[in-house]
Amino acid sequence: MKEKLEAFERLLTIMDELRAGCPWDRVQTLESLRHLTIEETYELSDAILKNDLQEVKKELGDLTLHLVFYAKIGSESGAFDIKDVIDSISEKLIIRHPHIYGDVKVADSDDVKSNWEKIKLKEGKKSVLEGVPASLPALLKAYRMQEKAGGVGFEWRRKEDVWLKVEEELAELQVEVASNASSDRMEDEFGDLLFALVNYARYIGVNPEDALERTNKKFRSRFSYIENKAAEVDKQLHNMSLEEMDDLWNEAKKLE
Repeated sequence: MKEKLEAFERLLTIMDELRAGCPWDRVQTLESLRHLTIEETYELSDAILKNDLQEVKKELGDLTLHLVFYAKIGSESGAFDIKDVIDSISEKLIIRHPHIYGDVKVADSDDVKSNWEKIKLKEGKKSVLEGVPASLPALLKAYRMQEKAGGVGFEWRRKEDVWLKVEEELAELQVEVASNASSDRMEDEFGDLLFALVNYARYIGVNPEDALERTNKKFRSRFSYIENKAAEVDKQLHNMSLEEMDDLWNEAKKLE
């Protein structure tokens, strides 16, 4: 523990020195750091998906620096400092884990999540969905809203029922497409289908954001293989037949 505290103290000291002496660090604000923090978060996400633990360590360091940086800026205006930040999260964790720091009994992680949402409402939150950032990507936002609603019991009982909802939404979309409905109508039904699929993902233990990103990476890798193979024989993709490209696609799949 002593070594960990010393390492954290060293980072705080370096942050103080950079804020005082580095022209770039000195002019940063909460707003100027915001987009950089988002970028670092996505880089951490990439490292996690790759299961590259050394890269995860590096990206966690970058994010820790950002947290310390925000706290340093907060301390300069007297709004808060790093102690306030850490005390705040420590108190929140104690209050929201009465099964550890109190006499509440829980059976499993679902009970924990349910208690968490109920406690948040007692703390003054007006809505269970209040904690879902408006700026989240739509797929992740749908997942988090459903997860939070489920935490207070707004859930299907069986995953089979959720799949029936998926099929129902797919059928409704097909009706709109077949009738050549307006783009708004088709967009509505397509959104309903995606929302239902996101919900089903939760019931089978899949994070849809991670699942789609894995598929994105597979597509990029396989399509790059097609491009590279075409270049080897001095061919342009637009001059290749779909069958030729599909054969190369299947080659790429086999190599995985």
